[in-house]
Parts: sequence; C-alpha cells; structure tokens
Amino acid sequence: MRYFLELSYNGKNYFGWQIQPDVISVQGEINKAISTILQETINVVGAGRTDAGVHASQMFAHFDVDKAVDENFTYKLNAILPEDIVIYKTILVKGEAHARFDANSRSYEYKIWLGRNPFLLDTTWQLHYQKLNIDLMNKAAKILYEYEDFECFSKVKTDVNTFNCIITHAKWVLKGNELIFHISANRFLRNMVRAIVGTLLEVGLGKITIKDFRKIIESKNRSNAGVSVPAKGLFLTKVEYNYI
Repeated sequence: MRYFLELSYNGKNYFGWQIQPDVISVQGEINKAISTILQETINVVGAGRTDAGVHASQMFAHFDVDKAVDENFTYKLNAILPEDIVIYKTILVKGEAHARFDANSRSYEYKIWLGRNPFLLDTTWQLHYQKLNIDLMNKAAKILYEYEDFECFSKVKTDVNTFNCIITHAKWVLKGNELIFHISANRFLRNMVRAIVGTLLEVGLGKITIKDFRKIIESKNRSNAGVSVPAKGLFLTKVEYNYI
C-alpha cells in the first residue's frame, strides 16, 4: 500500500531534505519516525530535495507498507518527530503514484525583510539600507517566461539530463517591509531560485541592466549570474498533483 504525507518543516536545523552521511536531514527524521511506529524499515520519497537551511510550508512524500496504517498514524508521527517537522495528512493513494515524478508544478517564495526584525532572523534575508527598483526587477522577472534553458542559474556539476524548466509565474510583491519573490515552474534545478533572486537583486540595485539579465540567461554560464542568496529566506510553498 502506498501513502502520501503532506508536511512542512523549518529547515534551520537540517542539512537539507535528503539523507546524507553523518548529518541530520528531514528525510532521515521522517524515516526514523515511521520505522519506529511500524516496526519495519521505511524509506520515504520526497517531492523534491531542498538544500540545507531551506524551509517548506508544503512538501509531499510517499512510502510503501504491507498493511494499512491506523487512523491515529498522523498523530503518532507528530508525537515522535521533532517540533520543526509537522505532518498534516496521511493519504492513501494508488500504488503507482509518485511524490516526485507525478508533481505537475512546484512553487517557491523567497522572503526578504527590508530593515531589521529580530523575530524573522531565521526565515528571511534581511537587507539594511538597500534601495531596490522593484518595478525593474519585475520587468526582468518576466523575461524568464521567454526561456526554458536555465543552466546559468544551476549549481555547477549537478547531475541532470536537462537544464530545461518551464516557468509559469515569477513576480516580486512588496507588503510593508516584506519583499517576497514568488516563482512557479514544472521543475527546478539545484540552487536555481536562489541564483535567480541574487541576479534580479543586481537589476534592482542598478548593478546590471535588463539587457544584461537576458544576456546572462543566454550565456548558459553560472559565473555570469549573481550570487546565490542565503538559504534561510527560501520556502517551498506548493506542490501540485492531479489526484490531490
């Protein structure tokens, strides 16, 4: 039997979603908790692989088990898991359903606080005394719709078959001191969102032009793009499926 988990987590204390030797991961903590409850070795498969320090307000994962879990399974999981990982639902799905490969789209937000706020240090990147041209940043963001190859924003030496992604939404929204970059696509490359944000900020600061931004994409060269902004401001916010 295959089950989906809908969950969220604060990534501050984790070296990303994926299990790695000798470090703590979100996937590892969930595997451990489910295996403890079911008294068998369980390995969950996530909808994506967030990097160290990145958060998720919505993530899905699936796992297989021989018999049905009881109605208190979600409650039991949350009782065992660390407080910074929360399971919202356990959903019985068809046996061929796949948390990663069946996802139609994924959405991220990158959160910037313009100024100082001691209560948001772990979940925003705080920029002090920076004047940004947000209108110009949004004009540059629209250029992303015109392209599919985003090798320039990908982590170097990443193991992928293609650098093509279809971006369906990319927009900056300012509310008070909170500046959020919203982006959705069918798939994302490693470090892609943080590199896009870093490059768009250079547009907003007047360091590069919109024409330069286009040239960076067409160069397919990571060294031409901006810096990768800190992980703590990045959230995976939505994963969409046809059957959930």
